[in-house]
Amino acid sequence: MVVSHSRKLAEGVVELAGQMAPEVRLVAVGGDGGGGLGTDYAAVVEGLADADGGGGVVVLFDLGSARMVADLAVEEFGGAAAVVDAPLVTGAVAAAVAAQGGAALEAVVAAALGARGSGERAGGGAAGDGADGGADGGAGAGAGPGGAGGAAGDGVVRAVVPLVNDVGLHARPAGLVARALAGVDARVVVRHGGREVDARSVLELMGLGATGGDSVEVVAVGADAEEAVRLVTELAARGFDG
Repeated sequence: MVVSHSRKLAEGVVELAGQMAPEVRLVAVGGDGGGGLGTDYAAVVEGLADADGGGGVVVLFDLGSARMVADLAVEEFGGAAAVVDAPLVTGAVAAAVAAQGGAALEAVVAAALGARGSGERAGGGAAGDGADGGADGGAGAGAGPGGAGGAAGDGVVRAVVPLVNDVGLHARPAGLVARALAGVDARVVVRHGGREVDARSVLELMGLGATGGDSVEVVAVGADAEEAVRLVTELAARGFDG
């Protein structure tokens, strides 16, 4: 649930997050209840009940007073809910994608909090030599843009994937990649322009700046590594059309 002093702002954030998590219940609460800017305690309480599908509710807010109202509403609500101090837009997107993938409340909260530094991670260079963030150095060894991909001797699967759609790894395509990999037993990274990011992070994928006509390298390791690379490759080949 998004709580904002502006109804339009809350609705806009929910609309954006909903593009990447269409099966997640997203609720916008904003304004003072009379058409002006502010917060409405009763509306926040109602929003919590509306948003709760049994797995709990993650609440994001825009300003400190909205947080106070949300905290009070969560106390009255009595159900599983967490008010999270995370960037409103990027936090909502990250949380929604995590929920779309079936994450529990604690994991959705962690995803929202992780949005705090996602821009720095996405723009700060390679995440490591290994596809598992350093635990498996073989993922990075010899990984280059050449070749059509396939299984390497170290158990890593990689492929160079052309982005045939106009916008490349923009918001919706990045969301589709993250959703496709939900439940896949593999560590998957995407490489572009000397950087490497988690393929399950919408924000980090967008931060690569890979546009239409570019190619990215998809690298996976794990039991479902081949399936992971196949899923991403097929999505890109279809122009991320669903």
